[in-house]
Amino acid sequence: MQPQPRKKRVLIADTTQETRRNTRVMLSTVKGVEVVAIALDGTQAVEMARLHKPDIVLLDINMSKINGLNAYKQILLVNPGTACILVSAEHHAETIQAAKALGIQNFLIKPFTEQELERAMQDVIQQLDGYRTVSARDDAQLRNLAEEYIRIKRTDEEAVKVFEEAIELPDSELVWMQTLAMIYVVRKRWSKLKVLTEKLERRTK
Repeated sequence: MQPQPRKKRVLIADTTQETRRNTRVMLSTVKGVEVVAIALDGTQAVEMARLHKPDIVLLDINMSKINGLNAYKQILLVNPGTACILVSAEHHAETIQAAKALGIQNFLIKPFTEQELERAMQDVIQQLDGYRTVSARDDAQLRNLAEEYIRIKRTDEEAVKVFEEAIELPDSELVWMQTLAMIYVVRKRWSKLKVLTEKLERRTK
């Protein structure tokens, strides 16, 4: 008998009480997730992410103190690999572009339905589960994925994992390392950037 997969831990952050309550009720019907924390603003979201280490955060873009995007940047520092669904009352191209640069691929526009929330959540769950299987791919698959992600300018967490695996290949491409370095800069992953910079320096000597 196959063991049941661990439920994904979810943090909800929204300044509106009704949205927080409705989102929690909706998530109670979504399989494979459990709400572990609810935050009232961006600062509290970062602190709760530090304490509860959620797999997924649902962040309102227009939170007080720290907005959703900046909160997610800080959450990635304390809990790298956390996935995000960004929630907004409006659909702004600039916001979506900035979100995608951080690796956020999932968006919900208020008011959203239970079905929309479930679709977004299941998509994130599949992405998270996919990250854990990257290392099982063979060398040819890694090369193909790295080249494809370069072409489409993909910078989410799966892309990070693929590039990290791909640069360890004996015939890895310099552009993979350079792309990964840029992603580390955007996400402020300074310790990883330092190691990668040393590797780049040895490679280019």
